Amino acid sequence: MYRKLLEGDAGRMTSLFPKVCLDSINVMYVESRNGVGGSPSAFEKLESKFPTLKNRKFYGVLFGSPVDGVYRACVQRIKQENPTIVGLAEWTIPGGMYIKATINNWEEHTDDIGPTFSKMARQSTVDASRPVIEFYRSQKELILYLPV
Repeated sequence: MYRKLLEGDAGRMTSLFPKVCLDSINVMYVESRNGVGGSPSAFEKLESKFPTLKNRKFYGVLFGSPVDGVYRACVQRIKQENPTIVGLAEWTIPGGMYIKATINNWEEHTDDIGPTFSKMARQSTVDASRPVIEFYRSQKELILYLPV
């Protein structure tokens, strides 16, 4: 999903959070205008559209404030899928430079997501024109991406 890890001099990381360049990702989504508080119901609606979730890549994307921003529960689109037939909206998660952090056993540590994004934002200049991204890599691993 990401093209390469950017390293500082002598192969050492220049910051606590590695910088990566993400490709754009074509997705289908369900939107909540209640910030991250609306994420459980958005994911429930999204997941209900598919007979199986196997081999699917899921993302959570937030524009604006975690309290009242726009949250999109997303699934990467498979080429032959027609979003209209599936009953979902279509969009592209913007690529570009991001810093990343990983939360292991994320289902037990959902309270760490916000503070981790805050720590990331204190370290870098955030590109507010792009959303923050949660990539649900597996049921155990969540990767957070902050646009820079």
